[in-house]
Amino acid sequence: MRNLSTETRQPATMALWAKGLLTACGLGLALLLGLNPAFSSEAAQVVPPPASDEPVSAAAHSETAVFAGGCFWGVQGVFQHVRGVTDVVSGYAGGSRDTARYERVSEGDTGHAESVQITYDPAQVTYGKLLQIFFSVAHDPTELNRQGPDSGTQYRSAVFPANDMQRKLALAYVGQIDKSKVFGKALATRVEPFNGFYPAEPYHQNFLVHNPSYPYIVVNDLPKIGDLKRLFPAVYRAQPALTKVASR
Repeated sequence: MRNLSTETRQPATMALWAKGLLTACGLGLALLLGLNPAFSSEAAQVVPPPASDEPVSAAAHSETAVFAGGCFWGVQGVFQHVRGVTDVVSGYAGGSRDTARYERVSEGDTGHAESVQITYDPAQVTYGKLLQIFFSVAHDPTELNRQGPDSGTQYRSAVFPANDMQRKLALAYVGQIDKSKVFGKALATRVEPFNGFYPAEPYHQNFLVHNPSYPYIVVNDLPKIGDLKRLFPAVYRAQPALTKVASR
């Protein structure tokens, strides 16, 4: 589990130190064994689209969705490449405002999960399609309180519905996927009350885009972008939607 003090390190150093320590040995071992370094610990698994979805909008407008699926670097990176998404912010959801700081969330006892807030146009991409991408390529929804090399409740799989429509769709879709047995085991994904989203520190934003050769990104996250392009070509876009959000 990542553990660092964001009070005593410069942002660029923090971002590198935060995850590289855990993954540098793993990447080196993979190279020594002749394995493909672009190997993601969360293999893509296409799930059927939801049986029900939000109505397709005729007029362009914005809505938001909040998902948690492990380290927010990769989840943000995936949804930044989805057509119809206009902004994706890395942050924290599930806990209180006063603990929504990286060094506190990393302790695993705040109730927060590393999350992303997705702003999207339902005229181009629906909430159901975002959920399908979330379950298929953004993370492994069968992992309980962990993703890849990261473990702790802050890395849990969760959906934080913004309204009753999203809550009903998310619950129905989790039930649909479990019934289909496409993963061979039950989902660990929780549909949790939405009590607020808090943007993460600036050095976490757009991390995948700015650091594509960083070992953690190469091993765990770049394969997800490739899976999105391969499995969802109709909604993939090459140019990511970069966020300009400022930290609190």
